[in-house]
Amino acid sequence: MQTRVCRLYGQDDLRIETEATPDPVGDEVLVRVGAGGVCGSDMHYYFEGGIGQIRVRQPIILGHEAAGTVVALGPDASGLTVGQKVAINPSHPCGSCSYCQKNLQQHCLNMKFFGSAMPMPHIQGAFRDLVNVRQDQCLAVGDHTDIGAAACAEPLAVCLHAVARAGDLAGKKVLITGAGPIGTLCAAAAKAAGASEIVVTDLQDFALDVARKMGATRTINIAKATDELTPYEQDKGQFDVCLECSAAPAALRTAISTLRPQGILVQVGVAGEMPVPFNPLVAKEITITGTFRFHTEFAQAVAMIDSGAIDVTPIITQTFALETAKEAFDIARDRSKSVKVQLSFAG
Repeated sequence: MQTRVCRLYGQDDLRIETEATPDPVGDEVLVRVGAGGVCGSDMHYYFEGGIGQIRVRQPIILGHEAAGTVVALGPDASGLTVGQKVAINPSHPCGSCSYCQKNLQQHCLNMKFFGSAMPMPHIQGAFRDLVNVRQDQCLAVGDHTDIGAAACAEPLAVCLHAVARAGDLAGKKVLITGAGPIGTLCAAAAKAAGASEIVVTDLQDFALDVARKMGATRTINIAKATDELTPYEQDKGQFDVCLECSAAPAALRTAISTLRPQGILVQVGVAGEMPVPFNPLVAKEITITGTFRFHTEFAQAVAMIDSGAIDVTPIITQTFALETAKEAFDIARDRSKSVKVQLSFAG
């Protein structure tokens, strides 16, 4: 069968092409993709040709946030039926390396992650009409679940893992710096985890409006009202936890100044090296921890979206046809107009 693909050849060289898709083999499932979310990593690949030291060195089909409908099953596939909606887990750990054996699959030494330029050859992604996926990477959702919402399972899984890294949030005061797709979904995840107060900061009112719909109890535009954070610095800090999603040095300083002694800083955003004010970090005994991808959280994300426990639809601010992928990428990086931009593969 012929399928359209969204293939990147290098910086600013994105092409919509057509190629043949083979029949599924073994335990593979052939999925007709319905929606795919444009992620920050996709944008780095397109606009910059890579992420830091990771460069696009050969043509790569982008996309790792996807959902669709099963159209065919390989001879060994089971547990799924043709016509069933599924969220696609882009993560395929090997299961046998030392980290997989320690139940740290997100750190798999042989990870195959959709749309990743890290290994050679690159791992091809899901921005295409048809894609063969291992059956254990396809999680069923009900017919009632919007396919675009199902495609948000991957970023929600990232946020559920980040929240888990902070420990029990029940009754806690949480600061989230950055109201992009991850920041807004972190607000939803923190709310679901029982946080009593969720303050989200950003530079854009558009994004903050979405954050309020996703669970923020208060939003602060730090470009207009920096002084609104000052009360949170009193008595050595007021927040129990900060989920730092912007990777901006100013946000990191804010996190450390407003966290209470022995508070927890979860660094979610990634943007190379950042200066760290170590004196207050040490004096306040703040714990700083990283967070990377997810494992079991993907199934949790799918279940929460499917059940309606978390409504992700407010973050989906624009949907573009595959043929207009370049326009979608341009809008996706304009944070005054968008939060999560998706591609539609209908047609």
